[in-house]
Amino acid sequence: MPDIPAATPRARVRVPLRFADGYRAEAELVTFHGLTDGQEHLALVLGDPGPVPLVRLHSECLTGDVFGSARCDCGPQLREAVERIAGRGGVLLYLRQEGRGIGLYNKLDAYALQDEGLDTYAANAALGLPEDARDYTAAAQMLAALGVTELDLLSNNPDKAGQLRALGIAVRDRVPTGVFPTAHNVHYLRTKVLQTQHTLPLTELTELTAG
Repeated sequence: MPDIPAATPRARVRVPLRFADGYRAEAELVTFHGLTDGQEHLALVLGDPGPVPLVRLHSECLTGDVFGSARCDCGPQLREAVERIAGRGGVLLYLRQEGRGIGLYNKLDAYALQDEGLDTYAANAALGLPEDARDYTAAAQMLAALGVTELDLLSNNPDKAGQLRALGIAVRDRVPTGVFPTAHNVHYLRTKVLQTQHTLPLTELTELTAG
């Protein structure tokens, strides 16, 4: 692993999870000492992780995860990830990186610019902010602290896999997440394909935007 400080588990607690659709799962929540960015990130250990667990890096999205916003696909991705990881065994890292790392208020400012016609990345740029400010060093620290050195990554985002590999975590495979388009997020999803090469069905999303 590159020369970054080691993190250590701080506490572990078992929490029963219950989702609005009735799905339930048992998770072990793990907190950490020594994370480089000083944020209170969480690991949710689900099922019985094997030597190569299924892992998702899920960036916090208050609007989508908590309030069910249809402007993104974060809430459905979180719900899907918990079930898929619990079924196979693995870890969901819940990372405090609201708005691709720009924060909640800036994300909502970017939403206002999107209402005026800018796409999600152009809106960030118009605010003088990076398109994607996320750094996954803390995620690599958390995985190493949990003894995870090789994994299958549940993600449509190639940057997550690239950063983890650069940080010394072996990503054996990148497993696509589901696609959760709505009338309010289909342009956003299509932009992620065109701008940052997310593995989503471009033809299907183009047809939906044309409709």
